[in-house]
Amino acid sequence: MTAQAQKASGKKPKTAITPTREEDFPEWYQQVIKAADLAENSPVRGCMIIKPYGYAIWENMQRIFDDMIKDMGVQNAYFPLLIPLSFMTREAEHVEGFAKECAVVTHHRLEEGPDGDLIPAGKLDEPFVIRPTSEMIIGDAMSRWVQSYRDLPMKLNQWCNVMRWEMRTRMFLRTSEFLWQEGHNAFETEDEAREDSMKMLRTYVDFAKNDLAIPTIPGEKTADERFPGAVATYTFEAMMQDGKALQSGTSHFMGQNFSKSCGIDFQGRDGQEHHAYTTSWGISTRLIGSLIMTHADDDGMIMPPRVAPYHVAIIPVVRDESTTAVMAYCEKLASRLKEQGIRVHLDTSDERTPNKMWGAIKKGIPVRVEIGQREMDENSLTHVRRDLGRDSKTTCSVDDFVNTVAGLLDQVQDNLLARAQTFLDSHIFDIKSLDEMKDFYAANSLGFVRIDTQLLEDSQFEQIKKDFALTPRCIPFADEGQKVIVGKSY
Repeated sequence: MTAQAQKASGKKPKTAITPTREEDFPEWYQQVIKAADLAENSPVRGCMIIKPYGYAIWENMQRIFDDMIKDMGVQNAYFPLLIPLSFMTREAEHVEGFAKECAVVTHHRLEEGPDGDLIPAGKLDEPFVIRPTSEMIIGDAMSRWVQSYRDLPMKLNQWCNVMRWEMRTRMFLRTSEFLWQEGHNAFETEDEAREDSMKMLRTYVDFAKNDLAIPTIPGEKTADERFPGAVATYTFEAMMQDGKALQSGTSHFMGQNFSKSCGIDFQGRDGQEHHAYTTSWGISTRLIGSLIMTHADDDGMIMPPRVAPYHVAIIPVVRDESTTAVMAYCEKLASRLKEQGIRVHLDTSDERTPNKMWGAIKKGIPVRVEIGQREMDENSLTHVRRDLGRDSKTTCSVDDFVNTVAGLLDQVQDNLLARAQTFLDSHIFDIKSLDEMKDFYAANSLGFVRIDTQLLEDSQFEQIKKDFALTPRCIPFADEGQKVIVGKSY
């Protein structure tokens, strides 16, 4: 029975993921991660193990974005995981913003205790903070590396892990340890630094749109939501299928706050000493969570082709007497596709054919190819697009498929973006008063509201924000500072 027929009959369609998004969105999210084999909870509370298929997504993201920033003159480096506590206290707002999230190392070894258990020993003269972010230690290095205006601009990035203690964790979205990139740039003038912070945000927005098929709302954070120690924080906010916002990444203009506290000084063109102007910018593995909640459906993940671990899954449909010939046919097809740069998964497992098909569906592989004795005899194949499902099932010659698969993947990528853009656009509501906003969320309406920025100063706003767990997400650039987007968030 087709999905349309099931709907007409009133029967609930069979789905690979239970519960469905409509029934229990948070649990659906967890089940998609499990079904797609992306990650699992670790023995360390609040941390996760990213499994090979999930890590392959992050590797593809890294590869694409790393190329983008290197084209902008950014150089990769690596800085210590442990940061002296005294470094964190150099910038007052910064330490206040991160103090409660810091994990602290106080001893440098273990020794056997009275009961035979291992206990910490060798108390450190100065504790170390496990990096929650690296502004201070990178700033310390910059203070040595920058001596003259000729050393500027300095553009550095590191791919690393960070740790921030979290009470309530959810894989990819909020874990105590996560992976990210953090960029830290220093400039001679304020104008250069301000332009850089905006340029990095635009780069993020382009990356999300063109490679992740995630449309976002770029804008500036309100003062209360600003990064600790920053002069201005710029963000790009995505909307998940449950109507909540996900802050997808940020770019910060730091002014001279961190250069003053870290001593990033240089001899200017006038022969005088000046403080550099700095920026900071980052995205993390929470973008994988964004991919899931933007694109996945009740059958599992749907991967945008540009970051998908595999573009095409080849499913041999074999009987004992045809296994060898069909497998050889599939291997030849896989080789031809790989020669074109197509990432291919040829399923040679002993699983039953239906299980192989469902495995490809749950992993969200963009195109599934099915090949049996009939297709081999006809020098053809049957393929299905993951974003469209069974209605897209098509049989064609092998040559036609090989010649058109790149275009087919582009169609999948474009369709996912268009679908997500339509959802975002249709779930932003212009609200004229706080009473209207209160009624909107009291009715459990799904989406963001856009209100006049002046309403943030109304005493009623704080109470409504508290009652419905709302936050100002950003002041969109498109509205020229006149409007603010408000919504529930992750």
